Amino acid sequence: MKALVFHGSGKSAWEDVADPGIQDATDAIVRVDAVTICGTDLHILKGDLPEVRPGTVLGHEAVGEVVEVGSDVRMVRPGDRVLVSCITACGRCRYCREGSYGQCRAGGGWILGHLIDGTQAEYVRVPHADLSTYALRGAVDSKDAVLLADIFPTAYEVGVLNGRVRPADTVVVVGAGPIGLAAIATARFYTPERIIAVDLAPARLDAAKRLGADAVASAGDEAEQLVADLTEGLGADVVIEAVGVPASFEACTRMVRPGGHVANVGVHGKPATLHLEDLWIKNVTITTGLVDTYSTPTLLRMMAAGQLPTSSLVTHTFPMDAMEEAYEVFARAADTGALKVVLGGPQHDALTIRTP
Repeated sequence: MKALVFHGSGKSAWEDVADPGIQDATDAIVRVDAVTICGTDLHILKGDLPEVRPGTVLGHEAVGEVVEVGSDVRMVRPGDRVLVSCITACGRCRYCREGSYGQCRAGGGWILGHLIDGTQAEYVRVPHADLSTYALRGAVDSKDAVLLADIFPTAYEVGVLNGRVRPADTVVVVGAGPIGLAAIATARFYTPERIIAVDLAPARLDAAKRLGADAVASAGDEAEQLVADLTEGLGADVVIEAVGVPASFEACTRMVRPGGHVANVGVHGKPATLHLEDLWIKNVTITTGLVDTYSTPTLLRMMAAGQLPTSSLVTHTFPMDAMEEAYEVFARAADTGALKVVLGGPQHDALTIRTP
């Protein structure tokens, strides 16, 4: 099959690799019909995640059709159309029993495109398939559903819920990329008084307005002054960091009010300074987190009911074999206006499954 293979910092290629096969009784093989590119994939290509080994197939988000299952799989069967979650869950370890699937200690967590071959391929092996895939209704569009593999549950759980957004809050979202925009959309569930979006790209700030931001500002002094002006100098109740660079995280800690929450969602590849000399007295709560995807079933129901603005986030579509071009467009989002790019490959009639 063809797949997007990581070959070290700054290097990847769409090339021939071996077809996946069932390795464990809880595995499923899924034919990928739609896949997308995540900002985390760009961090991997920059060398920010050294645990990703050269030779790994990238990607952790997909929609596809189950073509083969292991003997212990009960919840899905060949022919089922499924969402492949970015998080794999064994369902049995301490963390999974607590619903903290991202911290799974039995071969789960974020493994696809990270520790094992991922979804940016014609086929993918999904471990612990019963708890790591979600059946899709026939009417759900694949390019919409694939956004629930990662960005919507991540924005909702790690940003909105960890940040404890409440009615009448002032919420600042720093970074109006896909995750930030999904945070804006899901923060609106809790009727905050205002949402302020911060970014460097005018096109992304325009998108933030369309998704429900009440005010926008360019990153830097302008944003911090706007927050101060709108809150009479108090600061925001919740600040969501959705970039993953030191400057944005440190700006978030300056914009939060005493007693407020900073919810870090961004993937950081470099150290950021935590100014405890200023923060220790302010009762500020700072949270970090990897998504657990416990909210995925709820978000799927909301999407099916037309309550999630998924389609408005997809700005570019490509055939699967245009993976390298899609990466280029996504990586140059400031120039191309890309928010989410979705790739859909041709249908394949058969896959030869090789069992170990």
